Parts: sequence; C-alpha cells; structure tokens
Amino acid sequence: MFSYVLVCFQMLEDSSPVDELMELTAQSLVDLEIQDRFNVIKEIGRGKYGRVLLVTHRCRGTPMALKVMPKASTQLQGFLREYCTCLHLSGHPGIVGLFGIVFRSMEHYCFAQELVNGRDLFSVIQPKVGIPESSVKRCALQVSSALDFIHSRSLVHRDVKPENVLLLDDRCFHVKLADFGLAQRRGAFIRFVSGTLPYSAPELCVRVLREGQVSAPPLPVEPSLDTWAFGVLLFCVLTGYFPWESCTSEDSFYQDWKEEGERNKDTEEEREEEVPPLWRRFTSDALQMFRRLLALDPEQRSSVTEVKAYVLRDWLKPAPPIDQTSPTTSHKATSSLAPPTETSSNNNKNNINNNTNNNTNNSTNNSNSSNNNKNINTNNSNGGSNNTNNNNSHNNINKKHQQQQQHQ
Repeated sequence: MFSYVLVCFQMLEDSSPVDELMELTAQSLVDLEIQDRFNVIKEIGRGKYGRVLLVTHRCRGTPMALKVMPKASTQLQGFLREYCTCLHLSGHPGIVGLFGIVFRSMEHYCFAQELVNGRDLFSVIQPKVGIPESSVKRCALQVSSALDFIHSRSLVHRDVKPENVLLLDDRCFHVKLADFGLAQRRGAFIRFVSGTLPYSAPELCVRVLREGQVSAPPLPVEPSLDTWAFGVLLFCVLTGYFPWESCTSEDSFYQDWKEEGERNKDTEEEREEEVPPLWRRFTSDALQMFRRLLALDPEQRSSVTEVKAYVLRDWLKPAPPIDQTSPTTSHKATSSLAPPTETSSNNNKNNINNNTNNNTNNSTNNSNSSNNNKNINTNNSNGGSNNTNNNNSHNNINKKHQQQQQHQ
C-alpha cells in the first residue's frame, strides 16, 4: 500500500506548509520494496546523493521517474524536506510534478516524480554560440514564472542552473524547473559554503571557508540569490559561455563586470568601450536587464520577473560580418577555447534531479556545489593572465559537454 499525501489548498495558505507536510508524511511513510510495485526499466540519472530510475507502475503501467536515496547516507528529515518541498510546489506548470508516492525500502528512501522525456537545458547549449534568442526568451519567461511562484511561497530554490531546467522540446516551448534538494525557507541562515559555481552570487562566494577558517558571518536566504543565478543562466544560454568562474577578486572576468556595474550604478547609459568585451554582443536593453538581475548589491537586485519587461526587445546585436569583427572583443572572448563538441544525439537522457541533496541542517550542506564544481572543471587560474583565465573559465562549457557524452 502506498502513501498518498493529499494536499488541500487551505494548507498552502498556512505559515509553514512544508513543515506540516513533513509531519503528515512521516506519520504515513510505509515500508515497500521497489520491485513489489514497479518495473525498473533503467537508470536515467545519478548524483552524489542518489539515483533516478525510469520505472513503470506494475498495475497501471504509468511511467515515472523514481528518485532513490540510500538510507546509509540520507537523513530521513532531509529526505522528507525535499519531497514535501517538491509536493508543495508541484502544482505549477513550470515545475516538475509528483505522483504523491513516497515510501521506504530496506535500503532506500524513494518518491515518484513526473517523467520528463527530454533533455536538460545545458545539453542543448552549443559552446561559444548558445541557443537561439527566441528559445531563450521562451525559456526565461517560464523559469521566471516558476521561480516567482517559489518565492511567493517564501521559499528559495538555491540551485538555479541550466542542468536543473528540463526540456519537453528542444525549442523551449515547454520547460520545467527541477531539483529542490537545496531549497530553503526565506530567512533561514547559511552558515558556511564549501564551494561555489559560476551561478553563486557574490554575497555567497565571500562565505566560502578559506584554509584555516572555521566560520563565516551567516547569510540570510533571500530570493535575490535565485535572481543572480537566473541572470547567469541567461548569459550562458545566450552566448555558450560562463561569464566567470566565481564572483571573487581572483576572477578577472567578474572584476570586469563589477567595475562596469560601479561605473553605471547611477546611470543607465554606457559607452561601448566601457562595456566588458564579453558583454558587447548585447543590446543596451539587454545590458540594462542584466544590470538589474546581476546587481552587485542584493538589496538593489530586481526580482526574476524583471525579464518580462524586456522580452519584446532585442537582446543580441546582429552579428557583424566576419571581416568586421572587433579584434579586441574576439581575442578576449574566444582566443583560448577548444573547438565545440557535437551535442549528443541521445534524446533519452532524462536529467531529473541528477544532483540530489539532503539539505539536512541549517549549516547549508553546499557539498552539492562542490560536487558540481568537479563536474564543470572550474579550476581557477589564480593570478593568471586574462587569456589563461579565459581558457580555464569558458572552456568549461566544452568540457562539460564532453563529460555528459561520455556518461551517456
């Protein structure tokens, strides 16, 4: 017998609906072996904290994505929080849905999700090129709507990146946000950070524990963390590059953006020569949008819905003829990159919550970020030249694509 958790709309209006769902789910969690009720077809995802299996229900034949977390490395409280957060938010069309099926086996905690038969957003990004602007805008509207819904429930996703945006089609007419392993309630405190990604906001990066450091000032979890990550996501899918490795003083590309932001904080106008080379491909409207999404001060950062005001405007300048390309811009942006690799033709990869996270305590177990850092090979070239830093930073898109193909 399965545990079907029914959620009424009244509960969604309560002050702490996720906590109430956790209590209800804990009381009704049943013991069940996977093979008793499901046919396991294959593994479709694997992360540090668990696996995702493609299964069909033995009685109904319904295909599902079954998230499986080993008990040996998963605390029940963390499992319940992730499941109940997903359940609380799954009514939104832009968020991966649940079947309300949750149970424990002898060795695992499990819950069933909607099966998304497609790829993740990262897998369709062509290195050094990105994806068409029209597709980016369709994706941006849907992801911003999903994030706005999450924020309206006083939650913060905290892991916004292309790998967690699932595509039902390659042109982004329908996308869904996934993976709530790091989601936290707004106002909770991050005590320390063990690693960063290009999507990590500056206020988060300064809390990475350095050698010999045992603590850092706590940071309250706010939607502005998601806004920053969303802005970086848009840059990645529009260009095929990361804008930087991390928001630190050692990263020259981030410092370029920081200096640009400080120059333009009191004006919306800019001179072409003052715009960092990697950003010169964007129109003035797009730069204005990025300045609001990627404002250095989290208090001045816009909400994710800011993108709606710019979606009818052009974001990318028309590409100039090859013989008229600016040597300065071209050199700094692309000189050290390896040739882009072919995107794999395997469309059966269902990247549903590959990087699961227990999120079991308030000290923000950001080891997920550490694990992801290995995946994208963010090897910072401390003190290197701009060209060397460019090779380490922007070549990561190519390396990640190669890793995904090998894994497939």
